[in-house]
Amino acid sequence: MHTTVSRRSFLAGAVATTAVLSSARVHAATPSAVPAATIGEPRVISHLKHRYHGWPTIARRANGELLLVCSGGRESHVCPFGRIELMRSHDDGKTWSWPEVVMDGPIDDRDAGVLETAQGTLLVTTFTSLAYEPLLQRASNWSDEKLARWESAHQRVSAAQRQAALGVWMKRSTDGGLTWSARYDCLVDSPHGPIQLADGRLLYAGKELWREPHRIGVCESSDDGQTWRWLAEIPTRAGDDNENYHELHAIQAANGRIIVQIRNHNAKNSRETLQCESDDGGKTWTTPRSIGVWGLPSHLLRLQDDRLLMTYGHRRAPLGNQARVSDDHGKTWSGAIVISGDGASGDLGYPSTVQVADGSLVTVWYELLKGTTQAQLRQATWRLE
Repeated sequence: MHTTVSRRSFLAGAVATTAVLSSARVHAATPSAVPAATIGEPRVISHLKHRYHGWPTIARRANGELLLVCSGGRESHVCPFGRIELMRSHDDGKTWSWPEVVMDGPIDDRDAGVLETAQGTLLVTTFTSLAYEPLLQRASNWSDEKLARWESAHQRVSAAQRQAALGVWMKRSTDGGLTWSARYDCLVDSPHGPIQLADGRLLYAGKELWREPHRIGVCESSDDGQTWRWLAEIPTRAGDDNENYHELHAIQAANGRIIVQIRNHNAKNSRETLQCESDDGGKTWTTPRSIGVWGLPSHLLRLQDDRLLMTYGHRRAPLGNQARVSDDHGKTWSGAIVISGDGASGDLGYPSTVQVADGSLVTVWYELLKGTTQAQLRQATWRLE
């Protein structure tokens, strides 16, 4: 089933999510117009449906293979069981392989990013967390079975080893993901990982976790992701606390400009996406500003026609995932295209998108579906008209 999304259907969806999908088509005439798009019916692609899946990233390799990584093997949104899983598709997302475990550390392995570099190297990113510890300490009304399960996972290593396991991590493969390096420190974290720049460098826009001073900015690698160094901080907007900037993602536009979008939790423009730019390869950055988009976090993609696409979660009516297009290298963004608007709760989102050879788009996200207890990976294939 395919449905076309228009400005009219989007506005109706704010009142009734069942009216989000419509057969009308409206073509963009101004930067605020909604581009016409034909949206495929979303479907669940998780294989292990008894497990909770979160925070995926999709990437397309030079050979056309799609890679999807996520935090899988979970019991809930916060738990000690998270591990990084990888699935592959050789048919543009029509089918997906059984998940492979890329990383399963002694504590919770969370948001997963993936990139194939220009040299064909695969890079997978994650961060580790002990956020489940307070839940375990308050587990007075749990069943004996659940308590024993969590305790056994928690006690895999000592308290000192758990602290040492906290970090921002990258793993690297030079054989298409058959084997992986040990994890190593990549300095910053963001859900969807680093990007490749036109000059050959890799750029990772993110946030320092588990180390002071929690800088927000970009790191670079000149050796295909083997080592990383700090490049530049991103300025803090007047009145903001950069501790409330989270989950960055970057893209390089066709004109060379690098764009970074930021999840904002400051009082001003709370839960909106902020954006900043660099015209000197990431050495200096404009001050983040609101682009008028409520929703987070975003994933950025440069399309085959050099337009830019941002996809992001939308945790208010219509609950789901949305996309916007820029045809001026990120200066302005279109109105919202609703990719999915049938969410049952705010436990969803983190969409990312790839464009396949025929020009169609494949977007994946995670979502706790109505009547379920374990969030699943969900996908829609769609096309800009």
